[in-house]
Amino acid sequence: MEKGHEEMKDRMEKGQEEMRKGQEEMRKGQEEMRKGQEEMKNQIQSHVESKVGEIKDHVNSCIEKIEEDVQSVKREIGEVKGEVERKIEEVEDKVQGKIEKMEDKVQGKIEEVKEKVQVKIGDLEKRLSELDDRPINFPANPDLTYSRPTVKSLTFDGQTPWTVLKTQFYVVNSANGWNNRVKASQFVASLRGSAAEVLKGIPSDKLTDLMTIENALEVRFGDSHLTQFYRTELKTRRQKPGESLQVLAADVERLMSLAYAECPQDVRDSLAAQYFVEAIRDEDTQHATRLMDAKDLKSALAYSMKYEAAKTVSKTSRNVRSIEVEDGTGKEKDEKFDCLLKTLEKLLNSHVAGKKNTPRRHPNVT
Repeated sequence: MEKGHEEMKDRMEKGQEEMRKGQEEMRKGQEEMRKGQEEMKNQIQSHVESKVGEIKDHVNSCIEKIEEDVQSVKREIGEVKGEVERKIEEVEDKVQGKIEKMEDKVQGKIEEVKEKVQVKIGDLEKRLSELDDRPINFPANPDLTYSRPTVKSLTFDGQTPWTVLKTQFYVVNSANGWNNRVKASQFVASLRGSAAEVLKGIPSDKLTDLMTIENALEVRFGDSHLTQFYRTELKTRRQKPGESLQVLAADVERLMSLAYAECPQDVRDSLAAQYFVEAIRDEDTQHATRLMDAKDLKSALAYSMKYEAAKTVSKTSRNVRSIEVEDGTGKEKDEKFDCLLKTLEKLLNSHVAGKKNTPRRHPNVT
């Protein structure tokens, strides 16, 4: 019995020893498992860091490429801008050259007219000399017979303002009841000094024509002496700060009526459009309106106002877009810019082609 107890005790001790060994092996296995997990964690972290570095490098390279593309676009914009300005300068030089040629032709015509006038004056002086040598023995013309004037006739030497003299003459004429031939004779007889020299340019058969005499005196002593002043004011006219295009156009039209009253209407329209464009303050509006090549002031004004309105709307749209989140807008802006450049290039090409095919007419005025 005791022997059986001892054997059982030995077995129990052996079982406990094996159990301790099993527990020890289990602890070793758990330790190895923790070491494996730690190594795996380190490997994963190292792999992730490597991938993150590669992604950063790729992003940086993309950013550098985008910056290079932006710089390239900026250079292209600068080149296009320079080309546009060069073409505009070429057009302006051509227009200025044609204007100078036209002025030379006008000056030549003026010299020719002066020579012809001098010849006619010489003929008139010769005729007057012949009349002075004739005896006054011809019968009285009934058309020149009139009653003694009730108002004394006037004299005019060119010093009195022409409008005042003309008003006074018509008052005297009305009071005396002169007919047209008597009016002309009285007018001729009243002229003195420089005013009398106007008669040298009137044919002898027109010296009794009141309308001819009045027109000659109007040209010599009317508002024509202010013509050059108005033309100078028109050439130097510029849009004032805050002045609208409508007000500017109205003032240009007023000066045109004073400076070029004798010109045909189509010539005045063309000149008015040119002076209006030159007077515009904003350079972009001025260049765009000049390229439009308007034939009259009304068209130039309408186009310049449309351009200013479109420019204002464009600025407003850009300001609104600038506060929005940019998401794929770069491509859209590039497309719009390309479209704008193509439109501008077409406009310039059509303008230059129009200049070649249809020569611009310039007025024969100084």
